[in-house]
Amino acid sequence: MDFKTVKEMLKRIFAITLTAAVLACTASPKAQKPVEGVNNIKPDEQQSLVAKEVVGLIENYNYKKIKLNDSISSIIFDRYIKALDPSKYYFLESDIKEFEANRYNLDDDLRIGDLSTPFYIFNMYLKRYNERISYSLSQIKDKYDFNQNDVYVYDREKMPWVKSIAELDNIWKKRVKYELVNLKIAGTDDAKHIETLTKRYTNLRSQASKFNNQDVFQILMDSFTEAIDPHTNYFNPRNAEVFNQEMSRSLEGIGATLQVDNEVVKIVSVVPGGPAFKSKKVNAGDRIVAVAQGVDGEFEDIIGWRIDNAVAKIKGPKGTTVRLKIIPVGQELSAKPQIITLVREKIILADQSAKKIVKTVENEGKPYKIGVIKIPAFYADFKAANAGDPNYKSTTRDVRLLIDTLKNMDKVDAIVVDLRANGGGSLNEAIELSGLFIGKGPIVQVKDYRNSVKVYKDENSNITWNGPLGVMIDRLSASASEIFAGAIQDYQRGIIIGTQSYGKGTVQSSIDLNSLMNSGVLNQLAALFKKKEQAKSVQIKDKNQTTVTIVDKNGVPQLGQINLTMAKFYRVSGNSTQHKGVIPDISFPSIYPLDKIGEDTEPSALPFDMVNPSTYTTVYDLNAVKANLLKLHEKRISKSLDYKLLKEDIAEIKKRENETSVTLNEAKLKAERDALEAKSLARVNQVRAQKGLALLKKGEKTTKEDALDFIEDESMNIMVDFMKHTENSKLSKNTSKSAPLNK
Repeated sequence: MDFKTVKEMLKRIFAITLTAAVLACTASPKAQKPVEGVNNIKPDEQQSLVAKEVVGLIENYNYKKIKLNDSISSIIFDRYIKALDPSKYYFLESDIKEFEANRYNLDDDLRIGDLSTPFYIFNMYLKRYNERISYSLSQIKDKYDFNQNDVYVYDREKMPWVKSIAELDNIWKKRVKYELVNLKIAGTDDAKHIETLTKRYTNLRSQASKFNNQDVFQILMDSFTEAIDPHTNYFNPRNAEVFNQEMSRSLEGIGATLQVDNEVVKIVSVVPGGPAFKSKKVNAGDRIVAVAQGVDGEFEDIIGWRIDNAVAKIKGPKGTTVRLKIIPVGQELSAKPQIITLVREKIILADQSAKKIVKTVENEGKPYKIGVIKIPAFYADFKAANAGDPNYKSTTRDVRLLIDTLKNMDKVDAIVVDLRANGGGSLNEAIELSGLFIGKGPIVQVKDYRNSVKVYKDENSNITWNGPLGVMIDRLSASASEIFAGAIQDYQRGIIIGTQSYGKGTVQSSIDLNSLMNSGVLNQLAALFKKKEQAKSVQIKDKNQTTVTIVDKNGVPQLGQINLTMAKFYRVSGNSTQHKGVIPDISFPSIYPLDKIGEDTEPSALPFDMVNPSTYTTVYDLNAVKANLLKLHEKRISKSLDYKLLKEDIAEIKKRENETSVTLNEAKLKAERDALEAKSLARVNQVRAQKGLALLKKGEKTTKEDALDFIEDESMNIMVDFMKHTENSKLSKNTSKSAPLNK
């Protein structure tokens, strides 16, 4: 799809509509109802303008071709309330009933840029939030009986809204008690517990005082755009800057994506090449409960913090040290946290390059050498390429060199491409990488919002590797990873191993809203802001005390950026990668919950559908081979201790995810923690015994030898089976020409 043409078209239409919109800014929206007891936050004309224009862009150019109506308004309403109070800790039932009068008005309000209702709802949230913090601070020094058998319900998402202040007080009193009993189990004295908790809540109140209208508007626009589809997103000026830094793969920090889950910061994914990734101690699903700066800085609780505030503490200049208290995935918050020390780095393209290792597997007295190429992202240094640098970095160039080494120096019998946790990247790299194994031919199809389908082909007929090939995927393999894995599967070029992939089959175009306006409109907008005396303050400080440019030096407001879903990917077979992703030929149980992670868990996700298949010829007929490999795999795992432990780990994580309450009895809580630690130690020692290693005692740290990657180990066994099935066809060794898989 020619996005340059689309952008020019958008620019012309946007300029016309913006002229009318700017003139309309002088009209007053309905008066915003004030909330007593808080410093009311109000929207500005800039935000009103952006809201109107984002409505227009979505209605005219989003792939769904969706019109805002009462049904969408209702979804936006629910998302906005949930974004503010996901576990129903703050709002009262009476608040929600009051808000309900606006459930079906948000579409009309956004269309005319009237933001008074969502800002009123936020101000009411802020009032309730401050009330809860004040109440909690008053309860910290109370005397608690930790021998009672009461429980604290920490996840109230599926429960009804609280009817009274007294009922909320009871919930929060138990929350304070839960936090205190956790601190008691940690072993410090009561005075220290009170001090720690007082600091925690005082800090939360301080954070709330720093909210500004940029923060409120971002929450509202997230609720709006994600009601349309999960990947259409608006970014205010500050967040647009952060997003573009991430896309350039130049970040300073620990290298992890974070989100808040039940008021605790959870690690969503670990960025390949970053400090967290290199430590091998940080995993998706882990929760961060405290952060300390430097090697001896005091830990600061971040429970209850908003995500941007937590990120500000965790990120930092390269070379500096940060320490994290982490509750590993699958464990209760009452579990003893692990302390992880990381040195922040600047995460750059080179750190995320493809890398190789060689695995040797003995089978029936014969060694088989397998080259594993780990590809963390589909990257390309476009700046260097456009500058004519003949040695610019790219996934395909790096992998081609690795294959040459594996063939000519390591003399491998097979290659496995590991795309686990690869979230995608450059479409062109996915196409060219596929060509290294398939040769010339169609790789992916793209249908745009005008229903025009374009086939993207690899034009290079040279095949770099034509021996046995495996591709490993998991639930975090997305976008470009799914294009590559789908092409290998459709051409029957190799075996896909792992778990169902993410299912992200949509294409976004990033649009700078300021760039769509002509100079005349910009001048009108600047004049309007000068008239309103808003251009006097060119910059503001956000709640992290970070400078945010909202008006440039000429008085023109910065409008931010929208990533608009405008197209969809399809495999050469005609199947979309959207929603369903890629289903492996040989499947493993997923360590990531399939009902919580993935495109098919998003209510607003585009559906799976199909287009006509491309004209292509499969390389081999692997159907019979796959059936045999599956039988051998199932026979092997039925006797595998590692597989048994993997299933137990997954079951334990599932059990923890379904729990919504915890005991407040100190003895019971401590016994649960001790049992969990004992179970974890027993599991490690089972693996060590199998490997012939000395057993660990309580308190001894695990080593890299204790790391278990059953999926990778079993994938190597599958590849040996694959090679044994194809030995007579010469495919277990690299040859200059492709050979049929079965003779």
